[in-house]
Amino acid sequence: MLNAEQRAIIKATVPLLESGGEALTTHFYKMMLSEYPQVRPLFNQAHQASGDQPRALANGVLMYARHIDQLEQLGGLVGQIINKHVALQILPEHYPIVGNCLLRAIEEVLGKEIATPAVIDAWGAAYGQLADILIGAEENLYKQKEEAEGGWRGTREFRLVRREQESSEIVSFYFAPVDGKPVLKAEPGQYIGLKLDIDGAEQRRNYSLSALCDGKEYRISVKREESGKVSSYLHDVLAVGDTLQLFPPAGDFTLVASEKPLVLISGGVGITPTLPMLQAALQTQREVHFIHCARNGAVHAFRDWIDDLAERHPQLKRFYCYAEPQGGASADAVGLLSEDLLAEWLPQARDVDAYFLGPKGFMAAVKRQLKGLGVPEQQSRYEFFGPAAALE
Repeated sequence: MLNAEQRAIIKATVPLLESGGEALTTHFYKMMLSEYPQVRPLFNQAHQASGDQPRALANGVLMYARHIDQLEQLGGLVGQIINKHVALQILPEHYPIVGNCLLRAIEEVLGKEIATPAVIDAWGAAYGQLADILIGAEENLYKQKEEAEGGWRGTREFRLVRREQESSEIVSFYFAPVDGKPVLKAEPGQYIGLKLDIDGAEQRRNYSLSALCDGKEYRISVKREESGKVSSYLHDVLAVGDTLQLFPPAGDFTLVASEKPLVLISGGVGITPTLPMLQAALQTQREVHFIHCARNGAVHAFRDWIDDLAERHPQLKRFYCYAEPQGGASADAVGLLSEDLLAEWLPQARDVDAYFLGPKGFMAAVKRQLKGLGVPEQQSRYEFFGPAAALE
């Protein structure tokens, strides 16, 4: 438990984190990943190279320090962290490694004049408090998933039963359990964790489920990334009949039951978690406005499927926006999604539930546009692929 003096020290370090937090977390990751190879599979090296992972951790540490007196003010951030940890199987034994490296990084980056023994002790206590919160919450979630129908703890062996080309860049992969038993039903919007062996090295990744779970199999739809080790492996190497290890579905960005009109807005491969949300909504009489943005028709996945749904479900209205006219298929608009287009495509009444996903810049723009059009901020929901960041 943090005492008053330690809390004061933590709050006093906030200006240092605001100015130098990313340098500190970059040094932290470099140290940890070089000295503790057993944790490397838990981190996406592409996110390390881009700086996204250090920035996300710096933001999380800063938020924690700012709200050290009122942790409830962290809101959904804790839930996001817990679910991503569970999807990658972060375990209690990983926390001392992180804590040791974080305290060393604080001392080495800030220097001993600033990182005095009192500062290190305060941050040690603060980290211990946070670790206890996360470990307890994660154990509860692990237990829930283990005890639920079709659930399990840790890894479970699945087989790739089929794969389908959805666009020039995206392939869908269908996985069924080798043991033939039921699988845990996922909520629309959740993701699954994959554990793979690629060139003798373990890799772990989270991928959104792109179809409602039927209790028998899971589907993910993966875009080939230019420097993506795992996406390239899935596209080029993984064949029907091959097996791999899956972790149970997780994620708190899920469709909330409501009678309000539903607006689903996606950019690129951000379409994947909106698909099970759409399937679930169409099982009711809920009005749905489905808006998808793609570079062009060649990379637009699931268009025929969405069009077929729109023909069979009058409550579904779909709109497509292509950044460029190439690709054969026509769109409702060409260029970038704008507030004017959204104003035209949204329901006239702005009391809607809006979910949006895609590249960070796309989501930042959509967030501003929805706010400008009068959609209540608490009904405007989004989730990041990869490390969480602020949409500012």
